[in-house]
Amino acid sequence: MINPRNILVIQTAFIGDVVLATALAEDIHKQFSNAEITFLVRKGNESLFEAHPFVMNILVWDKKNHKYRNLWRLIKEVRKQKFDCVLNLQRFAAAGMVAALSGAKWIVGFQKNPLSPWFTHRVEHVIGVGHEIQRNAKLLTAISNESAGSLPKLYPTESQYRRVKEYTEQPFITMSPTSVWKTKAAPPIFWTKLIDAHPNHTVYLLGGPSDFEACQSILEQSRGNKVFNLCGKLSLMESAAIMASAQMNFTNDSAPMHLCSAMNAPVTAMYCSTVPAFGFGPLSDQARILETHQHLDCRPCGLHGHKDCPKGHFKCGDLDPNEVAIA
Repeated sequence: MINPRNILVIQTAFIGDVVLATALAEDIHKQFSNAEITFLVRKGNESLFEAHPFVMNILVWDKKNHKYRNLWRLIKEVRKQKFDCVLNLQRFAAAGMVAALSGAKWIVGFQKNPLSPWFTHRVEHVIGVGHEIQRNAKLLTAISNESAGSLPKLYPTESQYRRVKEYTEQPFITMSPTSVWKTKAAPPIFWTKLIDAHPNHTVYLLGGPSDFEACQSILEQSRGNKVFNLCGKLSLMESAAIMASAQMNFTNDSAPMHLCSAMNAPVTAMYCSTVPAFGFGPLSDQARILETHQHLDCRPCGLHGHKDCPKGHFKCGDLDPNEVAIA
């Protein structure tokens, strides 16, 4: 069995992927309690680790500005820090290059990565077999020979909990109607009807600044009089903190669903063009899934969804909000 002292975890994908990767931080700490853990994430996701008790350092890759210049800077920084173990969760070449050139004694990644021949350990990654946290856990078990099965976990700060206290002093539900991928989001009319199905509930609409207009339109078309648009008003971790106190959180198959998983917050997830069988489903103790009852030959139409329905009908978005309304 190896005994790494300085471990780098590479996950430079989107928010939800990084949230799921926090499960690996829990397992690493359990198996190598004296090891110093560093995460490499894309710019914008570093706030997820602000108060994490096990992740001591964060490396940030700015992909939007001078992407490849910053990549080379990162490679130099990674080599400088002399990690003895690198766990690469990404299946794409750029992250594979960081791992392969890290100089680490143990480099573990998925076989699908084009740079995997230069890894010391290669692990199979099959969509549709197990949950993503289980697939990630195989990277650790490849070198430790111990079982790994922790759930993702986030650690909001006391100040972040205080920041949302004004919203959590009364019973409420949250709704996160948007997604980066349009076909992963239930249509706006669904969310309007879902609000109307909860006339006696305080409803908080969650999202980033870019989601404000879409959520405001949903709010204005609803009949609810206790609906508040908080898009852009809360940070990622503040959103996680508020979700932890909700009676229910309604999300798409998107990052807010994973925030709920990491807070073990109640969640109802809407699935349109994607399916839970991909292995990215909710992990909360109280979790429900709503998807179409129609048999559609075109569903699923891709792992990540699309900007628009490839068939032009978006029948997978025909969901009944009354099926998931709470009393």
